[in-house]
Amino acid sequence: MTQPRLDVLAIGNAIVDVIADAEDAFLDAQGLAKGSMRLIDEAEAERLYRLMGPGREASGGSAGNTAAGLAALGIKAGFIGQVAVDQLGAIYRHDIRSLGVEFDTPARSDVGATARCLILVTPDAQRTMNTFLGAAQQLEERDIDPSHVADAAILYLEGYLWDPPAPRAAMEAAIDAARGAGRKVAFTLSDTFCVDRHKADFWRLIEERRIDILFANEAELAAMTGESAFDAGLQALAPKVPLLVVTRSEQGAVALAKGEHATVPAEPIDRLVDTTGAGDLFAAGFLAGQARGLGLEPSLKLGAIAAAEVIQHYGARPEQDLKALAAGIL
Repeated sequence: MTQPRLDVLAIGNAIVDVIADAEDAFLDAQGLAKGSMRLIDEAEAERLYRLMGPGREASGGSAGNTAAGLAALGIKAGFIGQVAVDQLGAIYRHDIRSLGVEFDTPARSDVGATARCLILVTPDAQRTMNTFLGAAQQLEERDIDPSHVADAAILYLEGYLWDPPAPRAAMEAAIDAARGAGRKVAFTLSDTFCVDRHKADFWRLIEERRIDILFANEAELAAMTGESAFDAGLQALAPKVPLLVVTRSEQGAVALAKGEHATVPAEPIDRLVDTTGAGDLFAAGFLAGQARGLGLEPSLKLGAIAAAEVIQHYGARPEQDLKALAAGIL
């Protein structure tokens, strides 16, 4: 087996995050439930954007955030996602490449507008997300080059992209390419609503042994297994996948692999500001550890460090030097 050029190749929704402060009164006036995520159409995205206060724009999307975190940790990362030929598409491409992530998916003019997530952050650090998926949902199987996938040690996929048939087929093709090349496949369940809609498909991937590393949080674990008790959920799912990683917010995280069990506490923080991207950066830290051949506990520790850094400021991009924070581990 040839040495891969990339450590991790991520596939997901290419979404431009627009993050702005908002008061509870603004949410109430717009009929928005604090802390929720809703899908909106292009017209609503334009309307809400006009009403929002000043915001910051950055390349986002779950897997894109993870790829950016990996690059910040010095890991060779690539990303596949669809953008349109428009201003936000150009912003996405420039931003993610400037972070050191390889991104070569051609922009298209026949896929509508580039996706964006309008994130309103209230003073209590709750994030209310309004997502227009647009072009991101138009990724196709033809956009997957098997040789490109085979050139990465780990393929990382986000459950958010499983909804439309075209991206689903693209991810299935990528999984086949990775498995055929003897590479590892990592998958994140992304959200309970993803599990609710696609549980049968996710279980199929697991039972067919097409997933090597599965990421979930407590709620997603319960949704997948039907077990409300955390330990019962672990017992139901862990034997089914080579490596299961479950995050528990302020209670830390746990990883199980072939009878090995590791747990780490959450890293201490000075102040919770914005939870946007916490799970994505945790995955970045953990995958960085795995890419460097570290064990479960140090990989979990890296995940906890990356997640703690990102929740202490707005947005899903690290502001401190993650490599410095990870010194002595990575």
